[in-house]
Amino acid sequence: TSRPTARSRSSLLLTRETPLIIAGPSGQLEALWLDTPDARGVALICHPNPVQGGTMLNKVVSTLQRTARDSGLATLRFNYRGVGASAGSHDMASGEVDDAEAVALWLRQQYPDLPLTLLGFSFGGFVAAALGARLEAQGLTTVNKLFMVAPAVHRLTAEHPPASNCPLILIQPEDDEVIDPQVVYAWSAALGRAHELLKVAECGHFFHGKLTDLKDLLLPRL
Repeated sequence: TSRPTARSRSSLLLTRETPLIIAGPSGQLEALWLDTPDARGVALICHPNPVQGGTMLNKVVSTLQRTARDSGLATLRFNYRGVGASAGSHDMASGEVDDAEAVALWLRQQYPDLPLTLLGFSFGGFVAAALGARLEAQGLTTVNKLFMVAPAVHRLTAEHPPASNCPLILIQPEDDEVIDPQVVYAWSAALGRAHELLKVAECGHFFHGKLTDLKDLLLPRL
């Protein structure tokens, strides 16, 4: 076997995420950070339901991270409270949004002038949307785009509204066995603002065999 060249080692370092601990409202939050040189923006990625085993290493989350990386964005994914090495216990509501807000504030300190793109899968779609609304209300961070993939839209309520000012892209598998597609379609129809709804045919919740399709939908929109 051949040894990696200096150039290939350098390329690997540019695509390898750095483990990170960020201070959160319930203690430390475990994260993976990719500080892309000359990044044109930064992506924050929110993972699925921790009660059902969701973590930042979920394969859909990993696809979101790699696609954001390939589009020239610095990326950060993290574990909510009670997941992996993150302190605290599951809240399944405000707590995870609080965690995401702490991570977004950390990112703003690192990249004060770069636009922030939010991506969330399943429960993470709720977290990303609710976080976007908080950031818009604060007026401190420009949310460039919001991507909600097979999102838990039923969790978005008057207490946790979705972001309303940034461009929104919904990506929904048509054969989703976890999130009822019809609920997502109805939520989309009632949203009352311009957005894009992309339906993925013959695809289940976890995009088995369809991760390349997901990347192809994301890349030109990122």
